[in-house]
Amino acid sequence: MFQSIRSNKTKTTAIVAGIFLFFAGIVYAISFFLLELGHFAVIFALVISFLVSFGAYWNSDKIVLRLHSARPATPEQDAKLNNILEGLCIASGMPKPRLYVMEDRALNAFATGRNPNNAVICVTTGLLDRLDYYQLEGVVAHELAHIKNYDILLQTVAGIMIGAALIASRFVSRAMIRGRSGGSSNRSGYGALIMLAIGLIFAILAPIAGQLLKMSLSRNREFLADATGAKFTRNPEALASALEAISGSTIPMQTASNATEGMYIVTPCVELRSKRKSNPFSTHPPIEKRVEALRNLR
Repeated sequence: MFQSIRSNKTKTTAIVAGIFLFFAGIVYAISFFLLELGHFAVIFALVISFLVSFGAYWNSDKIVLRLHSARPATPEQDAKLNNILEGLCIASGMPKPRLYVMEDRALNAFATGRNPNNAVICVTTGLLDRLDYYQLEGVVAHELAHIKNYDILLQTVAGIMIGAALIASRFVSRAMIRGRSGGSSNRSGYGALIMLAIGLIFAILAPIAGQLLKMSLSRNREFLADATGAKFTRNPEALASALEAISGSTIPMQTASNATEGMYIVTPCVELRSKRKSNPFSTHPPIEKRVEALRNLR
């Protein structure tokens, strides 16, 4: 397991480096072709990319919680959830993350934060209402496992940067197309064609690259988090039955963000949850395979 954690860290670092360069490339296109910064475009792109990365690092939990309009869990209102987390932290030797609840009828949960000492676990009200004590314990243990396995920081930062890259790519493509149709006199026809081509390339590649990067960050580590969470509870059947209950729900998440799709315990897109075959564009492995792996744990 420790070898898998080390491997995850190495792979994730490489993937996030790729996201950084991809985002920097988009900012470079904006600064070179639209802002006409010339040789300073490279410096500008690297500085902006660093600032976005740094901001995502320090504020990842705040950004994600704000996106989901989550509220802090209180001992009075959410006693069962607090008791479950306290017991799991004692069993795992982990510091207690902050607990949040999002008002959403869908069944889902996620973890975020910079590190185990600054982590957050957030669950939906639908999850609290529909799952029994041991199923909920399995889900919280899974999210605590993501924290222990150091998935949360780079996964959240990557999600935020992918979202920023997608927004920037749309800006580039639209601005360049408008510039072409407007027939700007400041640029030659040849330069406008280059700008238009770059804009179209970004418009086509950005969503594909973003989805592939999210898949790379998420799919394998879900199995590891399932196994680690089952180790915390010593009850793999609890998480297996919780996953089955979640997969049986057809309620879509109202507050889901496409950029952070890989953070959730299951994909928030109901249409992509398939029990029979793996969807190549899903950020999560099929639930039936995760359930099978849990029930085969020894």
